[in-house]
Parts: sequence; C-alpha cells; structure tokens
Amino acid sequence: MTPDQIRLVQDSFREVVPIRAAAAALFYERLFAIDENLRALFPVRDMTKQGAKLMASLGFVVHGLDRAETILPTVRELAKRHVTYGVEEHHYPIVGQALIETLAAGLGPAFTPPVREAWEAAYGLLASVMIAAAREDQLAA
Repeated sequence: MTPDQIRLVQDSFREVVPIRAAAAALFYERLFAIDENLRALFPVRDMTKQGAKLMASLGFVVHGLDRAETILPTVRELAKRHVTYGVEEHHYPIVGQALIETLAAGLGPAFTPPVREAWEAAYGLLASVMIAAAREDQLAA
C-alpha cells in the first residue's frame, strides 16, 4: 500500500467510527446476503457483540497500517483463530465484498474511487496475510 492509500483508509475509517454499530450490522447483513451459508459460522443470533469485535479488529488494523510490522503478528494469530471457527480460504473474497459494499453504503459520496481502491488494497493485504498464516498453521498440524 502506498502512503496515500494508508491515509485514505485511515481518514475514511474515522468517518465510520461514529456509525460503527450500524456499519457492523450492515456488514453482517451483506455477508449473509452474499452467502447465507456463512451464518453457520456464527452460533449466536444477536450479532451485536460480534459486530463490536469486528469494528475493534478493523480499527486495530486500520490504525496500524502505517506500521504494518507491529500488527502482523496479531493478524496472523487472528487468522489461526478463524480457522478454528471454520473460516476457509474461499470465504475471504466474500468478506472483502461485504466490507466494500458496507463502506460504500456507510460513507456514501465520500467513498470515492481512490478511497475504494485504498480499501481494496488494505483488505487485499490483510486477507493475503491471514490466508498465508492459515495455510502455515494447517501445514504444521
């Protein structure tokens, strides 16, 4: 990611923070609309706590983008935990789609093409690190 992309992601995320509960709810609504089978990965129906965890994790990653080496160990551990929840590699593009659609809806006109590209780059980086960590974990098992 370029420094400009990092800035765009961080700046736009500041706009999401005040609407984080609604954004999280919309994210899961989009996720389950794209693939209703993913609902089985979430044993609870009240997704409020899960949404708060999602937004906290997203905030951690977003704020650490300009010093990726400090967040990557945590991201790798997150990936390993997700494997135990049943997350598979083919789920990552679906999550990315739901995230981009959520941001587009939540940010409205502020979700410009450069902001979209920056978020796609950020998610691509995150997903690639998580996928690699999950593969390593599965090979070690």
